[in-house]
Amino acid sequence: MSETVKVGIVGIGNMGSAHAKSIFSGNIKGMELAAVCDIAESKRLWADENLPGVPCYEDYKEMIDSGVCDTVIVATPHYFHSPIAIYAFEKGKNVLTEKPAGVYTKQVEEMNAAAKKSGKVFGIMYNQRTNPKFQKMREIVQSGELGELKRCIWIITNWYRTQAYYDSGMWRATWASEGGGVLLNQCPHQLDLWQWIFGMPNRVMGHCKYGHWHNIEVEDEVTAYAEYPNGATGAFITTTGECPGTNRLEITGDKGKLVWEEGKLTWWKLAVPEREFCVTCKEGFAQPEMTVTEVETDNIELGHNGILQNFTNAILYGEELLAPGYEGINGLNISNAIHLSDWTGKPQAVPVDGELFLKYLNERRATSHVKEEKEDSGKIADLSGTYNDRWKVR
Repeated sequence: MSETVKVGIVGIGNMGSAHAKSIFSGNIKGMELAAVCDIAESKRLWADENLPGVPCYEDYKEMIDSGVCDTVIVATPHYFHSPIAIYAFEKGKNVLTEKPAGVYTKQVEEMNAAAKKSGKVFGIMYNQRTNPKFQKMREIVQSGELGELKRCIWIITNWYRTQAYYDSGMWRATWASEGGGVLLNQCPHQLDLWQWIFGMPNRVMGHCKYGHWHNIEVEDEVTAYAEYPNGATGAFITTTGECPGTNRLEITGDKGKLVWEEGKLTWWKLAVPEREFCVTCKEGFAQPEMTVTEVETDNIELGHNGILQNFTNAILYGEELLAPGYEGINGLNISNAIHLSDWTGKPQAVPVDGELFLKYLNERRATSHVKEEKEDSGKIADLSGTYNDRWKVR
């Protein structure tokens, strides 16, 4: 087996260009930037200037068919993630897709099937899984140290975006081109972590507001309620129209509570499980004794490069993937269920009814406003401060 992964990147906009520059700079051991591809001439001109010597294609099929790469990173607008990945799998390529896995679950099921048939390595850019605090939360929850799970609440409202952000690209914030708003663009990481740490709900009720804070078609404010097989409940609240915002994840179990906020993880441990205390205590207003500790972790968050390195190691050495591509459908199931619940006014089962969701989505796509194309200078946006990590620079 080759000791170098030769990767071609489809889509060199904001995220694709960041991956390209990192790989080109040698930050990923064992991965070589073999080619890039973009339909926009301005992006290809950017590549010629910033990635000297790297072949640049306009057609992703031509790049994949050329044999220049054995691995493909998909960093295009959302609707194209699945079809490009499927084509790459059919040509025997490993695939790492950007989030979300797709816009609707039926599309992603087809991608997962193509990946399975190919037998190639399949990953998704869930870079927040590299956060040691989230890893620790998952470890505590899954070990049973928090006891029987009761509730999970995520308030993630620090996605503030201006109108200029939504006006910056033709594909943004339309049903036809993006397929959704804050749920599909900003929140795939949180929806993934929600289920990765706490588990998948079996029923969701969602309420969305569309173009509430911005001149857009899609949702920019969401409140969702979730139910779980064991009787636990959850809430997920998000928006791009609130400033200052909050990013707080709280998980409660029979034996205590975990809270992650501003990069700090706090653990409340009960001396006696709450259910046991409730039925044995003879005092009406008593509480179990508890200890409160701040959980420290040794390792650091590796972010996008951590996923790229793990993906490379999986190809070369069989390392276990931190973010398998097959799991991209989990968060999308929750997202689709929230939308479908709002559209129908009824709670939705999870996994979602993919055919019904697509029917309602297609109705919105059919009347979606197509933005006028603006002159594209090829300027790559500064993404610093967009990953909910502002607490790091206080």
